[in-house]
Amino acid sequence: MNKTKTAIIGYGNIGRGVYEAICAAPDMDCAGVVIRDKTTAVAKGILPGLPVAEHIMELGVVDVAFLCVPSRAVPSVADEILARGINTVDSYDMHSSIFDVQKRLDKTAKEANAVGIIAAGWDPGTDSMMRCIFEAAAPHGLTYTNFGPGMSMGHTVAVKAIAGVKDALSVTIPLGTSLHRRMVYIELQQGVDADTVTTAIKNDPYFANDETHVHIVDDVAMLQDKGHGVNMVRKGVSGMTDNQLFEFNMRVNNPALTAQVMVSAGRASTRQKVAGCYTMLEIPPIDMLAGGREAIIRRMV
Repeated sequence: MNKTKTAIIGYGNIGRGVYEAICAAPDMDCAGVVIRDKTTAVAKGILPGLPVAEHIMELGVVDVAFLCVPSRAVPSVADEILARGINTVDSYDMHSSIFDVQKRLDKTAKEANAVGIIAAGWDPGTDSMMRCIFEAAAPHGLTYTNFGPGMSMGHTVAVKAIAGVKDALSVTIPLGTSLHRRMVYIELQQGVDADTVTTAIKNDPYFANDETHVHIVDDVAMLQDKGHGVNMVRKGVSGMTDNQLFEFNMRVNNPALTAQVMVSAGRASTRQKVAGCYTMLEIPPIDMLAGGREAIIRRMV
């Protein structure tokens, strides 16, 4: 078997999870990890023997790059790597701007004959696929997606990027009917004004539309729990028949699931016949699974 050569860009919680998922995949190899400063490899927990580079071109041949970077960095990083003809997969989670970023990356990918897959996590990502299936089954009706309780990685990263924040944790609490409360716990750098930081958090686009509470704590690490979950409910109409009710629930380790979905999407990227940037709604689910099509169909159908 010719294994897909992969690279990991960034090595935080998701980057480590991606490496584990690659190691468990029968059809992939990891060419190495790309981080800003190779001297920090040991501190980041990168295993000895795993190649570390400061630029992807140092790793030789790479078929797929997994972008384990903050969402706000994804557009520029993906654009650069796609332009080199390398497929990319990211977990971009800013829902309102996904289509616009996809449109930008689609142009780059087509020009370079590469494939990008944007927003390949569990929400957006596999939850998006579930919402699509629910609506196909009951075209008229309402779907509510309720997250948590649990750590939101995207929101946590957004808080950590705010000036004056030493460490942070953002926990999502479901209120029902797709409404959520954000509980934000922060350690402040010495001499920083708490009110200024609190205002910046509440005005950030990640938090501006939700009820948000900010708490100053001494040690964020003591509060960490990477668990998360979702409850999705749709009540709608199939044909002309009312009262169709569907429900989907899961409780997960957030970074591990995000990483696994990204790796599965990376496999799918190598199977798309047309260059461009895709969301997970546009990818055949069978393309995300290892193995031959006949065996998958016989097992799944």
